[in-house]
Amino acid sequence: MTLDKSVWGSLASTSLFVLLWSSGAIFARLGLDHASPFAFLTLRFALACGTLLLVCGWRRQGLPERGSRLKVAGIGLLLIGGYTICYLLALDHGLTPGVLAALLGVQPILTLLVMERRFPLARLLGLAIALGGLVLLVWQSIGQAQASTLGLVYGFASLGSMTFGAILQKGLKQSPMQLLPVQYGASLLACLLLVPYKPFHFEATLDFAIPLLWLALVISVLAQLLLYRLMQAGNLVNVTSLFYLVPVVTAAMDYLFLGNALAPLGMAGMGGILAGLVLVFSMGKRND
Repeated sequence: MTLDKSVWGSLASTSLFVLLWSSGAIFARLGLDHASPFAFLTLRFALACGTLLLVCGWRRQGLPERGSRLKVAGIGLLLIGGYTICYLLALDHGLTPGVLAALLGVQPILTLLVMERRFPLARLLGLAIALGGLVLLVWQSIGQAQASTLGLVYGFASLGSMTFGAILQKGLKQSPMQLLPVQYGASLLACLLLVPYKPFHFEATLDFAIPLLWLALVISVLAQLLLYRLMQAGNLVNVTSLFYLVPVVTAAMDYLFLGNALAPLGMAGMGGILAGLVLVFSMGKRND
């Protein structure tokens, strides 16, 4: 019975994380209609950091252990700040969302190669199939892309920040609630240093406030906490592979809420992602 509860709890946490994380792109698109990217990101980080500090104060939860705070801040700067800022800059320099999604889809494969010295080829094949499905899903965007060199540089920087930030984060054994305030503080500082060089404007309207609150509180606090707990409890390759599901769920939300239907090639890509992940997780369970 305990095992059953554990399995169902893990499945619920995983499903909730994928669902919440997938909604981020929809709300980001809505928010960017009313604000410049760096204004949106800076306000999001500030609100998330303030909320986390309030929760920590209410729960009397301490900050990271002494002697580890600079390390925690540095990892947060990679995993949260570096990843998100480079992601925005890649888009700002001409990389399409589809190309960037395909590039970031390399993360689970890169994580596998770095983290696991020995791994079944079937598991690598599963990741490759899922990546191929992702490419099919965003094929139209890739075909229309005219990526600049600087855009690709920022895209690879975003990939590296997310991959190695996640690997380093896996090694932290402290509570996620202890880590996140400092990590968002470091990411906010990085944004503030860049603000003088980027457009900064937003509309003080409800149409902007709702996406901002969703991204700052639901994605940056709740979903990020779920991600950290999944990373601490599970195999990192499996956890990072969950990001393949994000464009699938986002595409479904895009159709349900915004009315944008997928082409047959995109449907085939979704099937490839799901088939590849079945292989990845089945091999991951055998290894565990």
